Amino acid sequence: MDLSIGLIGAGDIGTDHARRLSTRVRGARVHAVSDVEPGRAQVLAAEVGAVAHKGAQDVIDDPAVEAVLIAAPGPVHAQLTLACISARKPVFCEKPLAPTVSECLKVMEAESATGSRLVQVGFMRRYDEGYRRLKRTVEDGSIGAVLLAHCAHRNAKSPLSTTSEMLLTESVVHEIDAARWLLSDELVAVRVLTPVKSPLAPEHLRDPQLVLLESASSVLVEVEVFVNCQYGYDVRCELVGSVGTASLELPSTGARTTAGARREPVPADWKERFGGAYTEELQQWAQCVRAGTISGPSSFDGYAATAVAEACVRSLGTGQREEVILQARPAIYSRP
Repeated sequence: MDLSIGLIGAGDIGTDHARRLSTRVRGARVHAVSDVEPGRAQVLAAEVGAVAHKGAQDVIDDPAVEAVLIAAPGPVHAQLTLACISARKPVFCEKPLAPTVSECLKVMEAESATGSRLVQVGFMRRYDEGYRRLKRTVEDGSIGAVLLAHCAHRNAKSPLSTTSEMLLTESVVHEIDAARWLLSDELVAVRVLTPVKSPLAPEHLRDPQLVLLESASSVLVEVEVFVNCQYGYDVRCELVGSVGTASLELPSTGARTTAGARREPVPADWKERFGGAYTEELQQWAQCVRAGTISGPSSFDGYAATAVAEACVRSLGTGQREEVILQARPAIYSRP
């Protein structure tokens, strides 16, 4: 039998997840959908052969729903995740786990009280083959000790609703999680710098920004975030080791050479660039839920990413280096 999933949130990413679960993920199906806009839930439910519920709690309480996927806006993530934990239902929560450290701690406390993991957080880069190659390179020692990293996170154009802080909490948070995962180390301090503002960015937006992350073992991770670069969606990462380097650049989609020029397409958005990673992420989550063992990014990972992002927001305001203080990792989140 397919894993019966309840989806909360039928917006852009929720719709993408529902279609992916219905067409590309084996052994899973969307059984129920809810959204703050009932009409949107009804349209998506009809498309994927699910039922539309009036509210999120109705999805969680549905006896036919075996696991829940939260794709609602970030401010309600903690509330909904806590409801799933209370119902003892496995839950996949899109990032962030919660916008604040205090909310993340409540989720960890509730989950820890059950004695086992129920929550996975949607940091999909861990499932991208390019990032996985970087991880294997770190683990096999072929570039020696990692000394520093250079990262870039570029979007063609940002919505007018984007704030300067959102460059950190919505975009750089992916580099934060990727750095922690690649290095198997915590980030202990940050500094955010604001270079010359792009004339093509909205007037209110400080874009681009340069973020410096420091790990507990003193590895420095430099992140350029630029959400109005105009040319496409471009995510890069280079690890500099003591005897070599390893890099992740744009995945090749085929180049054309003609009339004295070489041209290669650039992904338009996150859906195009990380489509394979999203599929693999949901496939493994569904399999783990069936096996009764959640192994993907944990509530602690979500908490740590939020704590570092909060420090980045503080540094954006002060212009100073800001420290990150994390609570000890609870036993149920111990690294494998």
